[in-house]
Amino acid sequence: MCCFSQPVDYVAGTNIFARPAKAGDQYLVYSMTLKAGSDLAMILPIPTPKASQEDAVTFINLEKYPDFFDDMRTGFPEPRPAGRGNSLGAPKPQAAAPKLKVIEVGSFVASFVPTVKDFARLDEQFKLPDGTWGKLPQYKDYGFAVFKLKKGEQKVHPMAFQFPRADAKRLFFPTVHIHDGKVHERAKFDHALYCQDVDTRWWEETPRPAGMFLTKLDQAKGVVNPKGHVYRKHMVGTYKNEDVWV
Repeated sequence: MCCFSQPVDYVAGTNIFARPAKAGDQYLVYSMTLKAGSDLAMILPIPTPKASQEDAVTFINLEKYPDFFDDMRTGFPEPRPAGRGNSLGAPKPQAAAPKLKVIEVGSFVASFVPTVKDFARLDEQFKLPDGTWGKLPQYKDYGFAVFKLKKGEQKVHPMAFQFPRADAKRLFFPTVHIHDGKVHERAKFDHALYCQDVDTRWWEETPRPAGMFLTKLDQAKGVVNPKGHVYRKHMVGTYKNEDVWV
């Protein structure tokens, strides 16, 4: 999902990795390249059980594995197609309110927001305009992973976390786009989706298990199954503006 709390000049090369975790949880790793003129927040809706506790999400520091997705691409025989960036923007955030816990995760800080109403408790740089979530009723019972990012042009090191799933039978990829607080029926994508340990018969598959091509497996913090193959799906172009489930 491209959802930012401040104007973004450019975002491209989005990569998302998902894998089932223990006890019905899910791992999610997210990375992209962006350019922004000020510090901002990226918000990822996640399908957590209703009324999850504030400590339900565990953030994982992959700062020492910035080339996580570069390595993952080497497991596939063909090169990744060139993507196109998108010009994005978002309105100014609302005023600050009582705070939720903020956690340092590598070069950024992160928070878990259990419900839509809890956004009122975040610092202003983490917030979207009033009424935005009302346009997205599918997220009324979701939680939200919120990452504060630095201004400038940068390739953000992978943002990783583990969260409990309301539906433990499916993997979730947050791919809905929100630009300027508006929700469009279709959107431009420049995404590569990766996963493990699920049935994805129509996705590309690595010929070897992940442990044979990931060069810093010890720095992946258990997110990747070294004995499992990796599956990939490219989404480059214009698609229906919705999340992806596997």
